[in-house]
Amino acid sequence: MSRYTGPSWRLSRRLGVSLSGTGKELARRPYAPGDHGRDRRSKLSEYGLQLQEKQKLRMTYGMTERQFANLFIRAGKIKEGTHGTNFMALLERRLDNMVYRLGLATTRRQARQLVNHGHITVDGKRVDIPSYEVTVGQVIGVREKSKDLVIIKNAVEAVVGRPSYVEFDADKLEGSLVRIPEREDMDAEIDESLIVEYYNKL
Repeated sequence: MSRYTGPSWRLSRRLGVSLSGTGKELARRPYAPGDHGRDRRSKLSEYGLQLQEKQKLRMTYGMTERQFANLFIRAGKIKEGTHGTNFMALLERRLDNMVYRLGLATTRRQARQLVNHGHITVDGKRVDIPSYEVTVGQVIGVREKSKDLVIIKNAVEAVVGRPSYVEFDADKLEGSLVRIPEREDMDAEIDESLIVEYYNKL
């Protein structure tokens, strides 16, 4: 299955969660799209709830189904911690997400574009793979030629706060992962146990 390239705001409204992280999608119309979006009161089945939760998380990080499923399998091989929490921690450590968390981009989609276009470095070397797995202590920065990009400057200026598991130097435009994210650091709207149940049934 290819990556979703349709209208992200419409998808956010259907899933009932802000996929961009800004909350703008649901601010004006916090109901499902379509003629009967306001009137939908049908209760989802157990499977429907599990599928919806999986789609919420997958679309939040902008991943294909195969990428998402493979990462879930990898998380299950980590001996310490729970499967769901380990899975979410692996998602958080993706390079495109780290660029977003450091405040170098205003959305994950914008962060992925910065990585794809070669504007981001890891330990001084250019990395253009959004799914690159960042390890604790690695330094994520902006290429010297890209430090004057307006979208990066605007994103850094607009940051209100950053997660406690990252640190950032605004003068150097670089930051790092200081520890593995814990469950309380991550999205409280997601019930990862439903996602574990979904994959365990397949």
